[in-house]
Amino acid sequence: MLKLRRAIVLDAGSPGSGGEQDLVIELVDEAHEAEDRAQERGADVRGEQRRRPAIADVALVGRAEIGDELVVNVQARDLGLGSGGFDIVHVNLSRGLGGEEDWDLARPTRPNVMKLNYTSLQHTVEPVEELGSVSEYPIGLGGRPVAVLALHGQLAAVAWAFSRALPGRRLGYVQTAGGALPGGHSRTVRSLRERGLLAGHLTAGAAFGGEGEAITTVGALDHGLRGLGWDAAICGPGPGIVGSSSPLGHGGMSALDSAHAALALGAPTLLVARMSSGDPRARHRGISHHTLTVLDLLLEPVTVALPAGMRSPVGADLRAGLGAVFGGALPSRPALELDVERPARITRHDWRRAIVDLPAYAAADLSAETMGRGLSEDPLFFGAALAAGTTLAELAEDADRGEDGVGEAERSVASPGRR
Repeated sequence: MLKLRRAIVLDAGSPGSGGEQDLVIELVDEAHEAEDRAQERGADVRGEQRRRPAIADVALVGRAEIGDELVVNVQARDLGLGSGGFDIVHVNLSRGLGGEEDWDLARPTRPNVMKLNYTSLQHTVEPVEELGSVSEYPIGLGGRPVAVLALHGQLAAVAWAFSRALPGRRLGYVQTAGGALPGGHSRTVRSLRERGLLAGHLTAGAAFGGEGEAITTVGALDHGLRGLGWDAAICGPGPGIVGSSSPLGHGGMSALDSAHAALALGAPTLLVARMSSGDPRARHRGISHHTLTVLDLLLEPVTVALPAGMRSPVGADLRAGLGAVFGGALPSRPALELDVERPARITRHDWRRAIVDLPAYAAADLSAETMGRGLSEDPLFFGAALAAGTTLAELAEDADRGEDGVGEAERSVASPGRR
């Protein structure tokens, strides 16, 4: 069941450019219970800490003001989830019951496609697929490349490296399912848009809250790369990855669908490898089992980037490469066990190498944290994303020259099996 509570707004911030409003609230029932308990013991609870952070998605529930009465969903904060350090406004009882529809009367059609279908927050959107971006057959993206993320935390590094390699080129972001949070919650997207490192932000399928809403990932890619004129696209989940302990039950598997969508449209497709030199979990050290699973299941080969100097993403070659590429940037801790199961089919992909500059990225003052680890604690995570951004720029240049961007797969990747 939904875990809903009544609350009063104590403090209300201004909605940011992402359409989110930060609030401070007090849960009404908890406040009354606390006062009753305090009165029983003769204490004054007015100084007790009862303030809770909350978030209002302004596009869904409107803007809140101090004193408004709300119904909030407290489930994530009460569970202590990493992406749930706040309550979510479900409805504003003071000013959110008008049911007014916000649409432009001058437009020939009104929004009639539903997102969050058959939930209490279902709402209509005008899908980008109806905005004239999809032309008659044949459908294709003209060789413009797509980078597919495993985690939202890779986005800033990929976008920064792409922009550094190709200044002024238009790179867009398609947010897919797989993340826990809506598009408007991404501070990374907000920062990249403000600095001109992203040309746009579309949300596709079950994801919502972007600058444009798409019914499908292929529709979003088509609209961005052809309708909006992006030179390349990044496609992947929003913040707060959804996960479980099962091999296939995690948000990173959305990369499989996104890569197939890009391949089906004829786009040179780059899979941004999830790699780590600092994750305490063995299954994510070196190249993550999440990425290996996607590389194994893909129906067609894709491009994968590694930092220059790294012969292989697995085994002893990876350990040697870590020292050669990152040197003193590696954390001072006992050597991690980096052997992992390697699907035989990973050697069919186009493995490329790209020079990475971790100090320059650190100086850029962009998002540089993954799972609570900073750049110096997990240089490989950011190094792999930076290598992908540079390689994405190379694929975009290949498209300019009329090349398909797909080279012969390098067989220097470690042979299958366990060492």
